[in-house]
Amino acid sequence: MISVTKLLFDTEYFGDSLRYSKHSLGSQNGTTVNSGPVVVWNSTRTCNLKCAHCYMESDAQKYQDEMTTEEAKRFIDDLADFRVPVLLFSGGEPLIRPDFFELAEYASAKGIRATLSTNGTLITPEAAKRIKEIGVGYVGISLDGLRDVNDKFRGKEGAFQAAMEGIQNCVAVNQRVGLRFTINQHNYQELDKIFDFIEAENIDRVCFYHLVYSGRGSQMIAEDVTPEESRKALDTIIRRTRDFEERGLKKEILTVDNHCDGVYMYLQALKDDPARAERIKNLIGFNGGNRSGIAFGEVDPLGNVHPDQFTQHITFGNVRERKFGDIWTDLTHPILAGLKDRKGLLKGRCASCSHLSMCNGNFRTRAEAVTGDFWESDPACYLTDDEIN
Repeated sequence: MISVTKLLFDTEYFGDSLRYSKHSLGSQNGTTVNSGPVVVWNSTRTCNLKCAHCYMESDAQKYQDEMTTEEAKRFIDDLADFRVPVLLFSGGEPLIRPDFFELAEYASAKGIRATLSTNGTLITPEAAKRIKEIGVGYVGISLDGLRDVNDKFRGKEGAFQAAMEGIQNCVAVNQRVGLRFTINQHNYQELDKIFDFIEAENIDRVCFYHLVYSGRGSQMIAEDVTPEESRKALDTIIRRTRDFEERGLKKEILTVDNHCDGVYMYLQALKDDPARAERIKNLIGFNGGNRSGIAFGEVDPLGNVHPDQFTQHITFGNVRERKFGDIWTDLTHPILAGLKDRKGLLKGRCASCSHLSMCNGNFRTRAEAVTGDFWESDPACYLTDDEIN
């Protein structure tokens, strides 16, 4: 995750203390030394929508053998023991779980920052008030464009309007809320409209995700943006972030799942602001690039532990059988061991890139989806050969 606002203006939001700390250097099992990773828990696969790029391939049906309330509480106890700082409740649609509020409140009581990734359609005024009351730190609501584009992606007419009402209900109770937007061929030209939208709706935060070829998203490789379009998208994001800052609008702007974004920002800053470029270089050096298997992990609805939510075909263990911390520190699995110290395993452009310490080889699942080799170059890297050298 790249904080555009942090890199450009040194603004400080909650996650920046985890992403850009000097204490991150040398950590092999968490966000910082002596802490655990941020954990995504896909608490259910059931969803009321059917999104075109869903990595979980979720649908409106009941899936068997998902973790019970008591199993989930034991899992949260283990996360607290391992000093996990953040637990992101995701899905499917996590609000479909009848025990969501009970479990999120339980995590908060254990000292873990509970956050929520949702499609927003189930956030009624009452749900928004309850989310605020139990101390959920942040609600991320997924939109993939404005009305018609979003409804097409979500597989349901009216999904945009329902999500809008969810956003408005969060804003009404002063719950921190943001958008999650996955960039692709069908919507990248709407980026300016998305910035207009978050300003008009008083939304605090927006995360622009790069497409990862996983789940139903693996069928969208041809619909991903080109390298040139990625660069244009970042130029738009940078321009509009600057505009917000100049007008005193405090919005947290991030990009996710493509760590060459940080390198691109560094290279652009070198052209006219060397001091800022050096600051960007230091910050993303602390961050260390992609840290799936290190500072970021995922647990699926059945309790299986994976490097991240997009890499569910690789499993390290199950939290019903072993504590999460024991699984996360067990290096007998070659992929987990490799992710914790991957630079010598990377191939192609990644292996020879002069910015490897700032990117860490980007996203392995994308590389494997296109090449069949987990350690090959990430095809979504849009830096030129001259830039990487």
